[in-house]
Amino acid sequence: MATYGDEPIPETRDTLIEAALPNVVFDGWSKAALEAACEDTGIDAQTAAMAFPRGGVDMALAFHDMMDRRLAEDLAGVDLSAMRIRERVTFCVKRRLELVSEHKDAVRRGASLLALPPYAGESTKALWSTADVIWSACGDRSDDYNWYTKRAILSSVYSATVLYWLGDESEGSADTWAFLDRRIENVMQFEKLKGQVKSNPLARMAFAPLSHALSFVKPPHARAAKPGDGPLDGAQPAEG
Repeated sequence: MATYGDEPIPETRDTLIEAALPNVVFDGWSKAALEAACEDTGIDAQTAAMAFPRGGVDMALAFHDMMDRRLAEDLAGVDLSAMRIRERVTFCVKRRLELVSEHKDAVRRGASLLALPPYAGESTKALWSTADVIWSACGDRSDDYNWYTKRAILSSVYSATVLYWLGDESEGSADTWAFLDRRIENVMQFEKLKGQVKSNPLARMAFAPLSHALSFVKPPHARAAKPGDGPLDGAQPAEG
């Protein structure tokens, strides 16, 4: 078994997750599901334990990560440039849910497990990762605090949409997509408000100290913006 140091290669995790999915419906993200996956794949228990030291919770997180990677690969082949910002974000969120549409029970089991208090931090990190994949695919070039606010807001939108989707029995998830449209509209209204504040001289003066403080906030991998570049390549941060 090929490894990186003491850790199995990522493909090993993906293989075990794929094999475990049919059993997660009955056993949840659990030791039983992992043992069944080992039997189906021929991967030994020691390697499986190295891949998922905490068992079910690590499996649920690995499933989420696997689908985020698939989303990134999928979106890399899609030209989003002709879409408005809200259309880009909506398209990406819908695509993320479509990728797991055949594994709704696995998502439900994972959401229930990761909602437990001990895993709150990791659950938030997983949602943030999804939001980051989406904003990156949408062409986000934010190099200030907006990098964080965009991902925080989208994390909330995505989380709420997933919870709605899990209980949605409408044909083609039509109710979920309508719910998502409403949440995105709320975000766009917030962006409009930010734009109005920036364009108002009195508001700019009032918020000058805060703006100055926020100017020092940079994303983890900030890069120098090119002349003429906005928060999104070829798009404005707010729409009508």
